[in-house]
Amino acid sequence: MEQPIGPLSSFDYDLLVVGAGSGGQAVAKEAVGFNKRVLVVDPVTPFSEGTTSVLGWSSVTMATVKKLLHRASQLGQDIQDSQKYGWRFKETASHSWRDLSQALLGHAEACVLEVRRDLTECGAAYLRAGWEMLAPHVVEVTDTDGRKSRLSVGTLVIDPGERPRYPGVPGDREHCVTSNELFSRPRPPGRTLVVGGSPEGVECAGFLSGLGHEVTLMLPTTDFLPGFDLKMSQKIENHMLVHGVHFLYEHTLSKVEQIGAQEWGVPAGTSASALRGAAGGLRASLVSREGRATQEDFDTVLLAVGIEASTSNIGLELVGVKCCPDGQVLVNELDQTSVDHVYCLSSSSSSSSSSSSSGLGPHCPSPVLRARSGRLLAHRLYGGPTPPCDYSNIPSVLFAPLEYSACGLSEERANATFGEANIEVYHSYYWPLEWTVPARDKNSCYAKVICHLPDQERVVGLHLMGPNAGDIVQGFSAAMTGGLTKRQLDATAGLQPTAAQVLTNLMVTQRESEAMMVRGNC
Repeated sequence: MEQPIGPLSSFDYDLLVVGAGSGGQAVAKEAVGFNKRVLVVDPVTPFSEGTTSVLGWSSVTMATVKKLLHRASQLGQDIQDSQKYGWRFKETASHSWRDLSQALLGHAEACVLEVRRDLTECGAAYLRAGWEMLAPHVVEVTDTDGRKSRLSVGTLVIDPGERPRYPGVPGDREHCVTSNELFSRPRPPGRTLVVGGSPEGVECAGFLSGLGHEVTLMLPTTDFLPGFDLKMSQKIENHMLVHGVHFLYEHTLSKVEQIGAQEWGVPAGTSASALRGAAGGLRASLVSREGRATQEDFDTVLLAVGIEASTSNIGLELVGVKCCPDGQVLVNELDQTSVDHVYCLSSSSSSSSSSSSSGLGPHCPSPVLRARSGRLLAHRLYGGPTPPCDYSNIPSVLFAPLEYSACGLSEERANATFGEANIEVYHSYYWPLEWTVPARDKNSCYAKVICHLPDQERVVGLHLMGPNAGDIVQGFSAAMTGGLTKRQLDATAGLQPTAAQVLTNLMVTQRESEAMMVRGNC
């Protein structure tokens, strides 16, 4: 039986959803199921000169593109390994950046069309346009042809997405690229400087190094992946060093300039957007912690200094919506802003702050988590009382050269929460079977579980570094949600010969390993 429209029928739309990421899609589809009139506005947001965002790229599509880039970089190693398995090639394998770029753009466009089709087929209206709030229940939208119209809306839900942050130095917007633009460049990146140690920076450095490019990862401090589990971040760093990524610690970027076109073979007068697509020609001015200035030349400078919410210049302040200095919208545990009828997904709240305690540190919420939040919000708005989204035991993945995935607490956060004496950590290195024939990286893959001793050794953190780590941890996260204990984990039959079985056979504690090391040094 159809549900009545309700008291919001005097508005043009019962619900306006701004942002077609996974959270926006979810809340729109669920609201249509409650017989609400829904409009999804997909904002047209410039990334930089000559580029704009498209529907869904801020979440689902960009996440899949990152995994595909990770896979592309792995294939080079697989080709080398295949010779140990008896494969022979008539020609030397080489990589085509242009072919990869075209394949990824094709995949992204297919995702865009699929999302738009899903929204329209479920009954939601869709509009690609800019938008701005003019009054508490009035928004102005500007379509791609520049036509403006005003709409009245009962409830507004913002799924803002993120955009790369620029460091604000001369030449950053004119000559540098970000992770959003990297894969759409027609020419290979060549010798690349990655500025910043954000998760996106680590992933991009790994992708490019795996594809055969010389990469330097520049960090403002000596802390690698701050906020992540310390021991896991150290292992990721060591693996990247061994596999050819150069690290430049305690340096910051002060300026980027184009080297003379004649010197690099680029025609004089080439536009800034074309220069970003050309190979070579950038001089980066760097400053050390002591203040020593140096210059170094690169083909590409990739900015990965963090992300910020896309919430500026849209009129939120006009209606009283409060934001943090970094642009994140302040919300309560029910995703509600300081204005009663305005809601925001994946923004700053006391409830979501617990997600930053995971092993993957302050990583942005996954597309699946945002979709979950969106569905719960729609039910809360139109279906009655609904509990807030549970941000504990959320699995996350980092597509570093050696994939890392975690669920629950980092070791540092577990010790701070429960006390070091109440925590036991079980760990082990492991060697994936497929790596034994080519005999590579014997002591690189690593697993550990963090247990709370007084609570029957309940597993409060699970960490895995190795091939397909995200796929493995996803399954164990379901058990952790149900209160998995170390005894239950030990009682689980391991599936031979898979990498996942290592998590069912962790018998050595870190305390025992440290004691053995001390005895060995005596």
